[in-house]
Amino acid sequence: MEPITLVTCSGLSSTGKVTARAGMVVMQRFPDSVEECIPATRLQGPPCGRVLALDGCEDTCALKKLRETGVEPDLHIVATECGIVKNGMEEPRFDEIERLAGVVIGAIRDGRPTPSR
Repeated sequence: MEPITLVTCSGLSSTGKVTARAGMVVMQRFPDSVEECIPATRLQGPPCGRVLALDGCEDTCALKKLRETGVEPDLHIVATECGIVKNGMEEPRFDEIERLAGVVIGAIRDGRPTPSR
């Protein structure tokens, strides 16, 4: 299967932070499945290949940034739809990072998002 590029939320909220950390966990554990992990604010142009937009909340910043570059992601996951609560600017908890990383891994394997509430 072709490696995927993760485009994460770039927000400062707890859910924005959890997307970046979960993306890094996935990339470390499955380096053959993930080509790179890019915060949406650093996206210079359309990423190549398969793309997964990983957003923290319903603001969908990563999805919007991808669409600005003319890319519709192959997969889209929103942390708050996976049971992760937006909690101001607090640091994300380890269990939240692990939960979201698990959802991302499942989506990459299955080819579709699998929120686990």
